[in-house]
Amino acid sequence: MKWKKYLLPASIEEALEMLAEYQGQARVIAGGTDLIPQLKKRERKVECLVDISRLDELKGIELQGDVIRVGAGVTHQHLSSSDLIREKAAALAEGASAVGSPQIRYMGTVGGNIVNAQPAADTAIPLTALDAQAEIVGSQGTRLELLESLYVRPGESTVNASAEILVALRFRALDGNEGSSFGRLAKRRALSLPILNAAVVTTLNGDGTAFEDVRLALGPVALTPFRARKAEEALRGKAVEGEAVERALEVAAQEAQPRSNPLRASREYREEMVKVLLRRALERAVRAAEG
Repeated sequence: MKWKKYLLPASIEEALEMLAEYQGQARVIAGGTDLIPQLKKRERKVECLVDISRLDELKGIELQGDVIRVGAGVTHQHLSSSDLIREKAAALAEGASAVGSPQIRYMGTVGGNIVNAQPAADTAIPLTALDAQAEIVGSQGTRLELLESLYVRPGESTVNASAEILVALRFRALDGNEGSSFGRLAKRRALSLPILNAAVVTTLNGDGTAFEDVRLALGPVALTPFRARKAEEALRGKAVEGEAVERALEVAAQEAQPRSNPLRASREYREEMVKVLLRRALERAVRAAEG
């Protein structure tokens, strides 16, 4: 577990310089709720930790035009209690409130939750449904990347935490005819891996009777956070209640293809629960969109 240096940069620029100095042997740390256990188990080895938790430029939640920008250093507690997030991206507030335990939510950050790259991370699933982008800074400058494209496999993302920093997440604030919701199924309410989690974002037509657009995200049903795109297509233009919804839920269960897992549940059970979780989340998202 031991590292030789623990550094506290005063800015993002200084943090990048520190990372560059160690040429791949340093790693950024913020809340540490994922990284420290990994170091204890010797799953990762580093010579230096660069602590970015005190950088104010990573801690804001702000509305920029019609886009919400969430700093990567924002804690799950801050995210779940933000009035802006609750109003304009309720699924994200709900997902953040489901992370770990109160202690973890006060320490863990949304950026760490993303870079740790787990396919059922409780903030990653709603951010996937919100079509979020990641703002990443490195020696070559800043780049914007679709959140979905960051994920390679469980525990591995395209963000090189030894050379670059995820600084923010960006997504469009939901409008008056839009709603979102998050659902989670687990063996207990805290400190429990989800059997499944799901997030839904809906846009209704003018009279609120049909789906103009739908985004459905699920985890852990694949190696990365999963968009049920065939089910989304099956819902577009269809009534918010009725047979079309039931058919789309069947499609979602089939395309998700969750596997049996001794820590979670059987494939058959999880397939059925995909439909249940999505139905509940759809109903809540529709009610939110109706105002």
